[in-house]
Amino acid sequence: MSGSIPAALYRRSKRAGRAFVRVNCAAIPQALIASELSRINGLDYRPGRAATFSEFVELWKAQMLTTQKPSSARAVRSHLRCYIVPELGNVRLDQFGVENQQRFITRMPERATNKAVSRKTVLNVLGTLSTILTTARNWGYNCEQIETTKLRLPARGIKYEAPSFTPDQLKRILTLADEPWRTMFCILTLDGLRAGEVLGLKWDDIDFDRSQLHIRRTAWYGKIQTAKSEASETVLPIPSSLLSVLKNYRVIWKPNDAGFLFVTRNGRPPSSNKVVEYRLWTLLDALAIPRCGLHAFRHAHTSLLLDSGATPKVVQRQLRHSDARTTLEIYGHVVGDAHRKAVEKVASILDRNGPKPGIRAKWIQ
Repeated sequence: MSGSIPAALYRRSKRAGRAFVRVNCAAIPQALIASELSRINGLDYRPGRAATFSEFVELWKAQMLTTQKPSSARAVRSHLRCYIVPELGNVRLDQFGVENQQRFITRMPERATNKAVSRKTVLNVLGTLSTILTTARNWGYNCEQIETTKLRLPARGIKYEAPSFTPDQLKRILTLADEPWRTMFCILTLDGLRAGEVLGLKWDDIDFDRSQLHIRRTAWYGKIQTAKSEASETVLPIPSSLLSVLKNYRVIWKPNDAGFLFVTRNGRPPSSNKVVEYRLWTLLDALAIPRCGLHAFRHAHTSLLLDSGATPKVVQRQLRHSDARTTLEIYGHVVGDAHRKAVEKVASILDRNGPKPGIRAKWIQ
């Protein structure tokens, strides 16, 4: 990757292994020299440190990645292993400008398993890169930040609609499920929790007197971590029907030292993928319902909220999104009864049979 004066001037001696300057002014574009001098002569210029991506990533992982939640760190390691280090490992941080950023995006499909990457994947990887480069700048390294407005990203594909359950399917699932899975699925359905949140619940989180449920933590592959965001750590109302389910479940609950509602034989919360594969899918197959994950309960809860006439603000509060726009972007495909009735009301204003043929001919003339 070229495009800087150091790349044009410096050569390394094969014999001594030392850097020396071999000036060849004719080989350096005058525009490049002017640009570099302008940067150096700027009032905000400061000499910066230099490193390749491979060198800096190792420092960053040791100092910064260890502070992230296990679930987030796993995604970052995947980005580093699959895309960033193989493609950019030998590239210096100060060489990763807009042109090379675009080249990196263009070549991402070559490293993907199916030779294709979605727009969302590209944005996620760029997010990891942006975090790394921000840290590099804070530590005094010369590098350019990523601005997606300057980059050409993959086109938006057909919007994926996450699976959901109908009210009839929910009733059948909850009827057939055994404990403790029935209680787990009831919590997911009636309060719209995320999978990790319900797996991390303790009895101390449930206030039976006030009918309130406190979200304080999540469980990920049996490990306890903080909630997804500060907005996620809140208190939700418990409907009376769910309160009865919880009271009945507490009678048959097998105690564990930590007080988790749901644990495996080793006393730790189960992994969501195991619950899906060995519990939920068994029920769905028996009921001839297409397989899906635990998040389908959350989508179903959202649909029921909208059908009940809940405002977007109430739905946002229940789902614990920091911004109402997030709620509308994710669940905009859910058409509630209130939405449907509003459209039907507009249609009812017009004559059901449409304009008369004679009137139509008059309009055309």
